[in-house]
Amino acid sequence: MSNVFIIGGAGKVGSALAAQLATRGHRVRALHRSADQAAMLQKLGAVPVAGDLVAMDAPALAEQLNGSEVLVFAAGAGGKGGVETTRAVDGEGLEKAVAAARLAGVRRLLLVSAFPEAGRGTVVSETFEVYMAVKKAADVHLAQSDLDWVIVRPGTLTDAPGTGRISAGPAIAYGDIARDDVAGTLLALVERPSITRVIIEVTAGDTPIAEALGG
Repeated sequence: MSNVFIIGGAGKVGSALAAQLATRGHRVRALHRSADQAAMLQKLGAVPVAGDLVAMDAPALAEQLNGSEVLVFAAGAGGKGGVETTRAVDGEGLEKAVAAARLAGVRRLLLVSAFPEAGRGTVVSETFEVYMAVKKAADVHLAQSDLDWVIVRPGTLTDAPGTGRISAGPAIAYGDIARDDVAGTLLALVERPSITRVIIEVTAGDTPIAEALGG
C-alpha cells in the first residue's frame, strides 16, 4: 500500500479519490483549509492536513509531504475566482508542488489537468481562457521536471455515478466523464507505477479502467 498526499483533497475529484484510496487500504493525507473539510475528509478515511496552498511556500509544503510516496495534484480554480486566483492555484500552486515534491523526496506526481478542447465552440469568459492557458503551462512545467509524473486530462466533469469504464489515450475524442471515474483512474495510476511520464486523456467509455490504461 502507498502513502498518498492529495492537494485539492476537499474538492469533488480529490474527495472521491481519498475515499477510493482509503477503501483500498492506502494511507491518505489531504490538504484542506477549513474545519468542515477536515471532518469530511476524516469520514472518508483520510488524514486531514491543514494548510493553504496559495499562502504556503514550497519548503512549508515539503514538510507536510514528508513520508509520502505519491503526490496527487487535484486542486483547481476551474476558471472561477478570477484570473489571479487561477494563476495562484492552477499555475503557481502546481509549480510549488513540484518544488516541494523534490525537496521532500517524493518522486511520483499525478496531475489532474484539463482536456485541450474544453469550452471550444462555446462562448467562454476571459478568465476561462486564462485558466486553459495556465493549465497548459502547468503541464509543460511538470513534463519538463525530473519527477515520475503522469498528467491526466479529463473531459467535461459530471456528478453522474461512476461506471468504472473509460476511454483513455494520448489523444482521444472529447466527451464527458464522471468525477468518480477520474478518481478511479487516479487510483489505478497510484497502483500502476509502471505507467509514467505520459499524458492521458480520459472520457467516459466502455473499457474497464485498468484495461484502458494498459501499462
